Amino acid sequence: MRVVTTAQTQELDVQPTPLALLLLGREADPRSERGVECPGDLPSPSDPNLVERARAAKEKLGSKVFVLGHHYQRDEVIQFADVTGDSFKLAKDAAARPEAEYIVFCGVHFMAESADILTSDDQKVVLPDLAAGCSMADMATAEQVAECWDVLTEAGVAEQVVPVSYMNSSADIKAFTGKHGGTICTSSNAERALEWAFEQGEKVLFLPDQHLGRNTAVRDMGMSLDDCVLYNPHKPNGGLTVEQLRDAKMILWRGHCSVHGRFSLESVEDVRARIPGVNVLVHPECKHEVVSAADYVGSTEYIIKALEAAPAGSKWAIGTELNLVRRLANRFAAEDKEIVFLDKTVCFCSTMNRIDLPHLVWTLESLAEGNLVNRIEVDRETEQFAKLALERMLALP
Repeated sequence: MRVVTTAQTQELDVQPTPLALLLLGREADPRSERGVECPGDLPSPSDPNLVERARAAKEKLGSKVFVLGHHYQRDEVIQFADVTGDSFKLAKDAAARPEAEYIVFCGVHFMAESADILTSDDQKVVLPDLAAGCSMADMATAEQVAECWDVLTEAGVAEQVVPVSYMNSSADIKAFTGKHGGTICTSSNAERALEWAFEQGEKVLFLPDQHLGRNTAVRDMGMSLDDCVLYNPHKPNGGLTVEQLRDAKMILWRGHCSVHGRFSLESVEDVRARIPGVNVLVHPECKHEVVSAADYVGSTEYIIKALEAAPAGSKWAIGTELNLVRRLANRFAAEDKEIVFLDKTVCFCSTMNRIDLPHLVWTLESLAEGNLVNRIEVDRETEQFAKLALERMLALP
C-alpha cells in the first residue's frame, strides 16, 4: 500500500500495523501515528464556521468529489455524505461514479482500500484521517496468515481448505484469499459464501472475525460448535493439534470487532428485565451466546430495514455501533418506536470516530485548492488478487 500525503510531507511506503492503533498519541513516529497531524492547517474543532467551510469546499469541487459516509460515522460527518451505507455498498457506489475524480471515504482504512480496488485508475480515493483503521482488520496480518497456511500445509490439510475472508480485512488478506482460491463475504451473504466454499473444498479458513464465522456456521448452517476450531496466530501452530485441524470443518481466525465484542449475555438479560416486550436485534459480529439469545440477527442494512418495517409502538434493543443506534432512535421517535442501545456502557467505534468535521473540512479544502491529501492506493499485484476474490463474491447467486 502506498500512502500519499501532502506536498509538505515526504511520501512514505509503510504497511499498517497494530502500532498504528495501540500507540496513537504516544509517539512521534509516523508509522504509529499516521494521520494524527495534518500539516499546518487542520481547523480547530471549536471553529464555528466548520459546517459552512465544508459546504463551500464541497460546492467548489462539484461533481469532481463524491463523499461516502459509513453508517457508523458521527452525524456531523454524515450530513455531507452523498451516499451512506455499509463498507461494500459504499465501495460499489464509488465504482458507479466514474466521473468523480476524488472519492472521499468517511470510514476506515480497509474500506478505502476496497474502494480503490473497485474504482478506476483515474479516480483517487482519500481517507480524511489515515489513523482511522480497524482493530479487527489489524488482527490478521499477511505474515500471520502466510504462516497459518504453512501450518495447514504441514498438517496435510491445506489442499482441502478454502479461505473465506470477511470484507472487514486488509487488501493484503483479500489478495491472499484470491490467490488461494477463496472468496470475500459480507455479513449479509456469509452463509452463501460458505456454501460456495464447501462446494470447492472440505474445510474453510475464515478470516478475520471468529464470531461471524462461528455464528454463520452454527446458527445458519446447522454445524456444531465442535466443527469449529479457533486458530490463534500468537501461539505455535495456532494453538491447535494436527488432529484438531484434520477434524475441523471451520478454522476460525482469532479476531473480533472491538465494538460488537463488548455485548454480553448479561446485556441481553438486563435489557429484557428493564424493558418488557423488547425485541433484541444484534449484528452477527457479536459473540455466539449473544446471537443465540437475541430475537433477530443481521447485518447493518438488515438492522435498518427491520426497524423501518417495525410497527409503531414496538421496542427494540440494538447490538451494534452507537452512532447508528442513536441516529435510528432519533429517526423513528416520531413513529413511537423505542430504540435503545443494548449495552449500558456507551461504545463508539473509536477509529471510525477519528473522521471528524475538522479532518473532513481539511480534506475538502485541500482538494478544492488542488492539493491531493491522504490518498489510499493499493499496489497492482495486491489489487489483482484482491479483486479476484471480490469478483468471486459478486458472482455468487
